[in-house]
Amino acid sequence: MMIQPNSLSLPRVAWFDEHGVGAARARLGDWRAEIARRGALAFQPRPTEARGPALARLLSELKTPYELWSAGRAERRDPVISAPQDISHPVMLLPGFGTHPARMKGLRTALEGAGHRVADWGLGFNFGPSADRFARLCERVVTMARREGQPLVLVGWSLGGLFAREIAHRHPDAVAMVITMGSPFSGDRRANNAWRAYQLITGHTVDAPPVGDRAFGAKPPVPTIALWSPRDGIVSPRSSCGWPGERDRALALRCTHLGFAGHPAVARTLITLIGTLDQDNR
Repeated sequence: MMIQPNSLSLPRVAWFDEHGVGAARARLGDWRAEIARRGALAFQPRPTEARGPALARLLSELKTPYELWSAGRAERRDPVISAPQDISHPVMLLPGFGTHPARMKGLRTALEGAGHRVADWGLGFNFGPSADRFARLCERVVTMARREGQPLVLVGWSLGGLFAREIAHRHPDAVAMVITMGSPFSGDRRANNAWRAYQLITGHTVDAPPVGDRAFGAKPPVPTIALWSPRDGIVSPRSSCGWPGERDRALALRCTHLGFAGHPAVARTLITLIGTLDQDNR
């Protein structure tokens, strides 16, 4: 059977050429422009006065798995907590940049062993803030505090600690305490070894986060404790320690930046700090 020329769908092919290929080219152009824009953000020069930890300190972060394994062996001989405490608190764990809440499983297990009710932030991997995701996080904090019948303890690792501070400024009635772990809330926002990766992935500068900048500078209107480490290879210890007026207390721990997520010494410190809320209420 011979196909007649008139039976071919030439108009449809022409439509695809005009609209399908054209739209694809436009999208490709948009992607290229976005890649170029983010590349420019990633290769911005560091201000001369801003310094992150030295390269040797950064490379020492590679030892974290061994250090956690070694500390875990010692912990099994001398557990963090032997029995639940008298008073339980609701706690939310906020992960660091580029990490999943599963990385903080060790802290969660220890806090639950101490009798606290622990939840993660509920947003999966932390690839930086957006106005929409941050609004969902704030809503989750407020809802959980209402359901629990008391304000939450927010424990934020690195970028998660900046989120915790910002939430406490916006919703102080829903937050009982903020504990930051290696969070760069003080000084120059480029005094760390992660700011270029942050700008590349999020598409915005560290100077203009889309959720506001109250995480930096003045402390939130709730008890605020900063855990920092002189061995931190990613964030400048001065940035995560802060100055009086930016936090209530600063406690030094000897762990790597990545070790904050699961080191037994960190778990012990968290349990002790959360216990101070009980003392304040007596």
